[in-house]
This record gives sequence, structure tokens and C-alpha cells, in this order.
Amino acid sequence: MPRGPRPPLGLGLGLLLLLPLAAAPGHGGFERPWEGTDEPGSARAWLRAAGALSRRYWTLFSCQLWPDDCDEADAAAGPGGWSLPGLGQRYLDILTTWYCGFQDCCSGGDCRISNNFPGLESNLSVRLHGQHLARELVLRTVRGYLERPWPEKALALSFHGWSGTGKNFVARMLAENLYREGLRSECVKMFIATFHFPHPKYVDLYQEQLTSQIQGTQQRCPQSLFIFDEAEKLHPGLLELLGPHLERHATEGHSTESPRNIFLFLSNLGGNVVNEVVLTRLKAGRPREEITMEDLEPRLRAEIMGSTDSGFGRSRLVKEDLIDVFVPFLPLEYHHVRLCARDAFLSQELPHTEESLDEIAKMMTYVPQEERLFSSQGCKSVAQRITYILP
Repeated sequence: MPRGPRPPLGLGLGLLLLLPLAAAPGHGGFERPWEGTDEPGSARAWLRAAGALSRRYWTLFSCQLWPDDCDEADAAAGPGGWSLPGLGQRYLDILTTWYCGFQDCCSGGDCRISNNFPGLESNLSVRLHGQHLARELVLRTVRGYLERPWPEKALALSFHGWSGTGKNFVARMLAENLYREGLRSECVKMFIATFHFPHPKYVDLYQEQLTSQIQGTQQRCPQSLFIFDEAEKLHPGLLELLGPHLERHATEGHSTESPRNIFLFLSNLGGNVVNEVVLTRLKAGRPREEITMEDLEPRLRAEIMGSTDSGFGRSRLVKEDLIDVFVPFLPLEYHHVRLCARDAFLSQELPHTEESLDEIAKMMTYVPQEERLFSSQGCKSVAQRITYILP
């Protein structure tokens, strides 16, 4: 699909010049990108920083509108090691929506799909804490799948770990970076087992509804994302229904690109065995960053398949290897909770101190009882606890 002409760089920078004001002192308490210069308080230093920041926003803005032409190095790198603040991201989204209201924002194909891999990589690196395995696996697997011209099957990823470790967070990141409207996109469907399929006696009706939603989404979109939260609580009949959608299929000719479908399963199943592996490593004095998939995957898979509380491990999705990757989410430690608290302050545009971050982190419950290493809720409820310490 042809796109309209891009606005002049001067116009874009003029509009985006307003965005750095979000990071100014008194506008959210963000770290100033010009710290460390000879004259941190001078007008000249401020203008230099504002100009650099505006160019950064222009790069990110361009990547949102024209991802095919995006320079990944420029998009992933930020001046001075700073990250895009929450307020600036919202301004960027507003500006993108405004521009796309009267311009064609994609170079071809389906304009609902952005596949902003530099943005996804940046989000996983900056906003996801304590999950080196998930960060690497998700980015490499999703990108590799979507860049293949003729995939033989849908991509199925299963996220496993304790509550609050980032499973839903990563699913949302994928939706936001693969689709222009994120979770609101008509190409994205999210199902919560206990909400959408609560009563076993209605499983026949749920099967009809789920089949209709999957088929309708696949017909509308050349690239679809289906998210199943609380996957361990899905009725066995629904799990079996999903099997054919994840099987390999013959690619008949290569005249056109094959449709792409991603299925995400989010589950607390296997979280205990993941925590045991991490705890053993930490007690042995080895850093968690050295934990590999070889250390975790065999035990995680065995735990899932041996579970008696869920039919997920006994379904054909697991037994017939229809799930491509089991992604472990590690338990979060005290310093990870502090980072989550910092992000929550920034997203709410509230000033914070090191003491306030410690105060939030100390409110959480840590286990096991002897070592008190892991937050029992991960980072869940951190944002809500900010209200407890506000004056």
C-alpha cells in the first residue's frame, strides 16, 4: 500500500521539541540526560540536551510509522543511557495517532501490523527486570518466526513462573510492539480461563465461541496473536480444540507469504521448580544470570507433565510437542522489586527517592522463610503500594 509523503524533518523536530519538557525538573522527576556536562544549569546545556532528546523522539516516532525503514541501531540506543519516560511514551503515542489520522503510516501490507522489533528489544531490556532467559527467548523466537516467509506452523510459546514475575507484562509488550493498537487491535485476542470459560458445563458453547473467534481473527488478519491467561485452568476440551491450530501444515506453493499465528499460554504451573533451581544456584554462590535453559527446561517440562492439578500437561499440546518453547520466568529478588517500584513512580509521574523505593520493596513478603530471597508476589501490587507512602 503506498504511503503519503513524510513530513519535513524540521516540522517533526519542531513538534517533538515539546516532548523533552516531560523530562524537565518538576515534570515527573526523571533523570536529566545532560547531567555530567560542564554547565548542567545553563540554557545552552538545556538546549543541547533538548535537541538530542528531540532527535531521539523523532527516531522512535519514525520507527512507529515506518518500521520497514527503521534504523535499529538508532532506535535501540538512547543518549546517555537514559530510557524513554512513561509520559514521553504517551506523548509519542498521541502524536502517532494524530499523524496517522490524515497520513498513511505504513509502507505496504496490513497497516494494523507494526512488528517493531527494535521497540520490543528496548522494552524487554529496559522494562523487564530479572528475566534474562525470557528476554532472550521471546525476542529471538518471535522475531525469527515473523521474519520467515513460509512458516510451517503457528508459533506456540508457554510462559511459566510465579505470579508477578512478568508473564502478562511480556504478553502486553508483544501486543504493543507487533500491532499498532496493541491489545485493542482486532488482530489480538486475549482469553482469561476463569473469566471467559468459567463453567465446565458450558464447554460445548465455549468451543463454538473460541473456534469462531480464532477463525474470524485469522481471516481478517495475516498475522494474529492469541493469548491464553491462566492456561492451566483451561478445560481439557478447549485444550484439545487448540491442537489442530498448532499442528504443522504443508505449505502449498510459495506464491504468497503464509499467514502467521502466535499462541501464548501464561501459567503459574512449574513456578515452584523454577524457584528451586534458582535457589540452589544462589546458595551455591552462582549468579542467576548464569542459569541457562539447559538447567531449567527438563525439570520444568517434567513438572508440567506430572501435574495432577491441571490437564494442561496431559494435553496433546504438551505430549505431542505442539508448544515450541517453554519460557521460564524466574522469581524476583529485592533489588528487582525496587526497580519495579521506580518504574511505577515514573509511570505515575511522581517524584521518588532511594528511601521511598526501599520503603516500597520492604512492604513485600519474601520467601523461603529462612533466606527471604524471593518476592512471593513478584512485582504485583507494587504500583498500588505507592499510595501508602505519599504525604
